[in-house]
Amino acid sequence: MGSLFVNATRRPFRVLVLGGSYAGLSAALNLSDLCLNKDPRCGKKTEDAQKRQSLEVAPAADITIVDERDGFCNFAEKAWVKYENIPALQIPNIRVIQGSVRGLHTLTKVASVATHGSTDELQLEYDYLVAATGLRRAWPVVPQSHQRKKYLLEVGGHLRNVQDAKHGVVVVGGGAVGIEMAAELKLIQPHTEVTLVHSREKLLSAEPLPDEVKDKALELVREASVNVLMSHRLKAVEEVKAEGQSRCFDLKFNNGHSMRASEVIMAISNSVPSTTFLPQAALDEEGYVRIHANLSFSSDIPNSSDHFAAGDLVRWSGIKRCGAAMHMGYLAAVNIHQLFKQSLSGSVPEFEKLDEIPPMIGLAVGKQAVAYWPEGGTTSGDDVMETFFGKDLGLTICWNHLQLGIKV
Repeated sequence: MGSLFVNATRRPFRVLVLGGSYAGLSAALNLSDLCLNKDPRCGKKTEDAQKRQSLEVAPAADITIVDERDGFCNFAEKAWVKYENIPALQIPNIRVIQGSVRGLHTLTKVASVATHGSTDELQLEYDYLVAATGLRRAWPVVPQSHQRKKYLLEVGGHLRNVQDAKHGVVVVGGGAVGIEMAAELKLIQPHTEVTLVHSREKLLSAEPLPDEVKDKALELVREASVNVLMSHRLKAVEEVKAEGQSRCFDLKFNNGHSMRASEVIMAISNSVPSTTFLPQAALDEEGYVRIHANLSFSSDIPNSSDHFAAGDLVRWSGIKRCGAAMHMGYLAAVNIHQLFKQSLSGSVPEFEKLDEIPPMIGLAVGKQAVAYWPEGGTTSGDDVMETFFGKDLGLTICWNHLQLGIKV
């Protein structure tokens, strides 16, 4: 490739990416691009690509992705794509292992990984690591299955319960997940009564967003024919057992109100960072990874500068979004590549820095969407739905941004 350095002068750098969702895939694929002297797929394009190929160092990297699931998931049947069926990952320098990380030794740079489907526990050595395991969320906010086949069974059972909901469905929690879930249920089951219950006076109450956004979200939820109960804090849920009848639940609220439902979906935000495998010293009091602006660990642990974190598990400003996760993965890839070049040539790394992220959101509400970002303000409508989510809740947008359908 005309590089000033020959890859054969040393073994390839070993990069371990923990997590195969938005941030992890972005880190792995952008880093692979850079090691091929290509423009990173999520970054700026070089004006003179030929000049770049002839002058830049071309380090080689072996990239291993570890994920508990067997595929990339975007919460729909067609959106669970097995890693073996993603063209962008079918290249020699990337491999995917389905397994769970049990522990990490940052001094010796070894990760213990329990592989799924066997009793083997691998000891994976690495030079650089990207932690991108995200948050653990409860069902049905995210699927709990690790295989696509089991996931489809899981989703199928849930949909059958919703279809048979004689007394309607109650979604508890007026955050982004609850809003999207209630509106989507009403969209796919228009004859089922759907009620969204929230304990506060405004939806999205936990998010640092203007009231205009929260009021617009409520307006769109009601336009989607979803019943909304505000200032209703759930006190108790009791299953009613009647012989020969379908199951149902009695719900009681702190304000004295009560109601009955055939299905109760808890969409209350209680997500927990998936970071138990990391040294406690690398985490804050809530389990999020503390990072520098260049995405490397900011804590005082051995080899902290060779460990990076990206996506929902980091302690950083902004609302958790897949766009931010992919951007963080890209920055981690660029900065690890800078460390490659430093190791090969002694050059001073020129790190990309993660800026503070202001509050912004794109929220799908049935056939419409509401979006907010500081420069554009609040906007909503079916055109916003098309722009931010397309026809498949953003799968194609993210797929194309990461170029997952292209084998390099």
